[in-house]
Amino acid sequence: MRPLHASLAHSTDGPSSVPAMRIASLLASATEMVCALGLGDRLVGISHECDYPAEVRDKPRLSQPRFEPKGLSSAEIDAAVHRAMELHGSVYVVDADRLMAARPDLILTQAVCEVCAVPTPAAQEAVASLADAPRILSLDAHNLAGVFRSVLDIGTATGARERARQYVEVLQQRISAVRARVAARPRPRVLALEWLDPPYSPGHWVPEMVELAGGAIVVGNAGQVSRAVSWTDLERTNPDVLVVMPCGFGLDAARADASRHREPLCAVAARAIAFGRAYVVDGSSYFNRSGPRVVDGIEILAALLHPDVFPHVSLTGRAERWP
Repeated sequence: MRPLHASLAHSTDGPSSVPAMRIASLLASATEMVCALGLGDRLVGISHECDYPAEVRDKPRLSQPRFEPKGLSSAEIDAAVHRAMELHGSVYVVDADRLMAARPDLILTQAVCEVCAVPTPAAQEAVASLADAPRILSLDAHNLAGVFRSVLDIGTATGARERARQYVEVLQQRISAVRARVAARPRPRVLALEWLDPPYSPGHWVPEMVELAGGAIVVGNAGQVSRAVSWTDLERTNPDVLVVMPCGFGLDAARADASRHREPLCAVAARAIAFGRAYVVDGSSYFNRSGPRVVDGIEILAALLHPDVFPHVSLTGRAERWP
């Protein structure tokens, strides 16, 4: 995420006019949006996965997963998720006592994926016993338009609608700049994978990101859920470019998981690998979350697909060639 554009300094609903609302975010992308709108000081609690921007990391954590995913492979995480769902019906626990102590006026959550983040029903259950129940705002983005709508919804709920509108405009201008530069370029066929064991084709906003960056997605449907696919079916795709972006994995974890699955990846993307066009990326920061840094993700993809057109886009710590 980049700082608010200088034009926002002229917004009519600046910090002095925003109500002193206490905000609890159970969604990492929502935390990013709140901070992008200059409301980070209103956060009284965050989720276990909120890690950006850095200044939020010392906020009270209001949720936790039912297992520790750090260091686990995609297969091990997949098994742990299934066990949690079978035993408890959920992957995450909301700390009702901490939530009560935080005294939020507004809770931000989501209903897109019960595996990726705390779902709306869990938040509703946690506040059911509170005497003064806070408002719950569910941010349910399934595409880029939904991501921008979420920014506007947070702006409306917090009294910062005009600032949110201007911020969305800046994000959309960045996307338009990418589209204009790739408009006349050949579109390489791209295989993007959001999970490796089992392999998952991308859904929601990721296929849209690939298309905007000047690529042609070979498996996956924009606005729909990510889907498990077989390695055998993927062998038929023969992509020009491979992008490995496991959900919730940073660059190091994505690289390690790709190496664990080197044999099937080499089988499905032999041509991409042979021409040095296979990559691992920081999926957690720039692709998996329905937050403003998906715009950075579009720029990263554009630099991978059309490096001669986007030499200025930094890939350090964000993406790298594999294997």
